[in-house]
Amino acid sequence: MSFKSLIAKPFQNTLLAGSLVLASSFAVAEAPGGPDCGWGNLMFEGDSGKIAHFGASIFNGSSGNAWIGMLVGTNGCSTESTITYGGKSLFALNGFMDDVAVDVAKGDGEALNALSVVLGIESEDRPAFNQLMQANFERIFPSETINSDDVVASINAIMKEDTHFSRYVS
Repeated sequence: MSFKSLIAKPFQNTLLAGSLVLASSFAVAEAPGGPDCGWGNLMFEGDSGKIAHFGASIFNGSSGNAWIGMLVGTNGCSTESTITYGGKSLFALNGFMDDVAVDVAKGDGEALNALSVVLGIESEDRPAFNQLMQANFERIFPSETINSDDVVASINAIMKEDTHFSRYVS
């Protein structure tokens, strides 16, 4: 085994997991405190587009005014509403679900490792996690036409039912 291959494998896993986390951060979500929360929203009120949204987000995040507004109920902020998420599942990214299916069937692989990282599975629990996923392949992927939401729901259900892995699922 060459030095290059020893370095490449961990780098690829880290790159895949990092790209999943980064990509999920760009998903559309209603901000804590509500969609009108913070002085950044006031400054860019009526504007649209990436520059306005990034500007409002950067100002709100750097000045701390949004969390102060949530704490005392000012700046257009409220903690009464439910936080929502309108993004896509991590599995919907660039065929990642297909890679996970192949790795779950094998019980090992880069995509399965990246999935365990994204789910917060501790490194010492990953071999057992891989075995749990492989043992439940038919339940996770009951057909070729399954969608990513159903895959995520199945994985969460399997983990909740397992006494050891239930601690990883909220």
